[in-house]
Amino acid sequence: MKAVARFFVNVKKEMKKVRWPKKKEMIKFSIATIAIVCFFMAFFSLSDGIISGIVKVFS
Repeated sequence: MKAVARFFVNVKKEMKKVRWPKKKEMIKFSIATIAIVCFFMAFFSLSDGIISGIVKVFS
C-alpha cells in the first residue's frame, strides 16, 4: 500500500514540473492540427477517387 501512495506522491511532483501550453500556443497548435487533418482528408479522398476510377475502368 505504501508503494501506491509513494507512486501518487511522485506523480504529483512530476506534474508540477510539466510546462503547460499557454492559450495562444494552444490555439496555434489546434489550428495546425486541424489543417493537417484536413489536408490528409483531402489527399486520401482524392487518392481513393482516382484509384476507384482506375479500378472501374479495368474491371
